[in-house]
Parts: sequence; C-alpha cells; structure tokens
Amino acid sequence: MLSPEELAAVDDFRFRHRMPTRAAAVRELLKLGLTVATTDGLAGMKSSNFGVFSRGPEGHTQEAEPED
Repeated sequence: MLSPEELAAVDDFRFRHRMPTRAAAVRELLKLGLTVATTDGLAGMKSSNFGVFSRGPEGHTQEAEPED
C-alpha cells in the first residue's frame, strides 16, 4: 500500500514520462530500481529504510506547515 505522498510521486513520474497507466509507471520504476540495486550494500538495512518519504514512529507523517 502506498501513502498519498508516494502515490503522488508515482503519478508525477507517470505524467512526466507520458506513461499510459499507473501500473506501467510502477513497472518502469521497479525496473529502474532493480538496475541500480546492489545486494552487497543493503546488508543490515531494515525495510523501513526504503520508503520514499520520512516516517515517524506512527508510520507515514506529513511535514508540519510553518506557522506565521
């Protein structure tokens, strides 16, 4: 399941690269990620290290808007 921010990032990629569907964009992003992933550099990493956006102790968080 994707957070709203991650979904927006996928959609931005899709429209920027003129992909026909969100599924096509996800497949292309997966291919791109697999071409740069190395198994040696990932030892000891937790799955939470691989999110697109920062996560707090309660999961996905949104940046607090600055107060005036």
